[in-house]
This record gives sequence, structure tokens and C-alpha cells, in this order.
Amino acid sequence: MRIITLNLNGIRSATSKGMLEWLPQQKADIVCLQELKAQLPDLTPEMRVPAGFHGYFHVAEKKGYSGVGIYSRHQPDNLIEGMGIAEIDAEGRYLQADFGQLSIISLYLPSGSSGEERQAAKFRFLDYFAPHMEELKKAGREVVLCGDWNIAHKEIDLKNWKSNQKNSGFLPEERSWMTRIFDEIGWVDVYRRLHPEATGDAYTWWSNRGQAYAKNVGWRLDYQIATPGIAAAAKSAVVYRDQRFSDHAPLTVDYDYSL
Repeated sequence: MRIITLNLNGIRSATSKGMLEWLPQQKADIVCLQELKAQLPDLTPEMRVPAGFHGYFHVAEKKGYSGVGIYSRHQPDNLIEGMGIAEIDAEGRYLQADFGQLSIISLYLPSGSSGEERQAAKFRFLDYFAPHMEELKKAGREVVLCGDWNIAHKEIDLKNWKSNQKNSGFLPEERSWMTRIFDEIGWVDVYRRLHPEATGDAYTWWSNRGQAYAKNVGWRLDYQIATPGIAAAAKSAVVYRDQRFSDHAPLTVDYDYSL
């Protein structure tokens, strides 16, 4: 089973850069999308249902903002849009597809980089989401949470960690939250399990300022975080850099698991 996660920074923009032509070449079973920046009427038939896939979306109420989606070759048994929390669901940040005993979630955590108000919203999200992850873990299902977490967990996960210690995405509180998810609640960072020492090859996001991409001054913000059983089945994980559809790069993980 191959799962890809990709923050599109606008599905229409990514499509104009060849994302839909790239998609069938990847032979993915499931593709989790974040930051659609579109409402359902904005999506062309090809964006809604690419050839060979079913398409599912949870969009934000605000136009041109946020939103998540899942493309799947198999029709899910159940679909859950949102978390039942008005503030989060209005922004289209959570979509869960269940396939037998496996759940795949496309997730887009808030960014706090635009100011104190959004950082406060990010912290509220984290406060809501840790208990949710505890419940998911206890449910006895295998789960893969794919998405843009907007947090670089450790110093190894971004190029300029020293100068970013007071910036959103690398704040001590955010990093501690992720450590709790892994070390206390028991989730697994799939990429890090396979590549414990990787630095530059692990980055999935680059600022549009300066020559960050050309110089690979990046951050690892996009993760596949899984329950231990399915995480142990992960055989390979790679960040795709041959083409650019967004300021993020796709993260592809192959699992020895059949839907």
C-alpha cells in the first residue's frame, strides 16, 4: 500500500503545475491533500475525481482557505468530516476515511506564523487534538495520520534551528506536544523510524523568501504518523523533489499492508 501526503498550497495552483498529470505515475493507493484553498464548486471534474480514484473533501467555510481531501483507489467503508468542534471544522482541517480496520486521516494543523491570534488558535487545536489522538490510539484500529503538522519536531528537522527557536513551528511548546504524541501516547513518526538521521533529504517545506528552495533551507513539516502496527509495516519513505507543485513536497510511504 502506497500513501502520499501533499500540501497543495491551492489545488488549482498545483493542478496548473502538473500535479494531476504526475498523480497516476505514482501508483499510490491513497493520496492525502491539504490546503485546497477551494470550495467544492471550484473543483473541476478532474480535481474531484482523478482517473482511477475516488475523491473526498472537507473544505473550509472561508473561500480560498485551508481544506483537506483524500483520493483513494478503494471506496472507504466510512467517512468522517471534521472533529465535531466548530472552530476546527469551519476551517476544513480533518478528514478520515475508514477501510476495514485501517483509518487514513488527512490533517492540516493551523499555522501560527501570521500572528498571536493564529498562534493561539494553533495551541487550542493542539489542546483538542492530543485527547483525540489518545482516543484513536485506544480504539484498536490501525491509523495513519497524514498531513501538514506545521511543526518541526527536533533540531534535525529544519536547517536553521537556532534562529527559529522563538518562531511558530519550532516553539518549545509545539515541540513538546509532538514529543508527548510519540513518547507518551505511543504514535510513531514513520519517516523518522526509517530515516533516523536524515536532514536535508527530509525537508518538505521551503520559504518562498530568498533562495530557500535552491539552497535547501527547509523544514520537515509534513508527516505520516501512525499506530505502531501499521508503522512497523512501513518499508520505504521518500520526499519527492523532481517536480514542484507547491511550497511543500510530497511525502510517499510504502507499507507492507493490503487494503
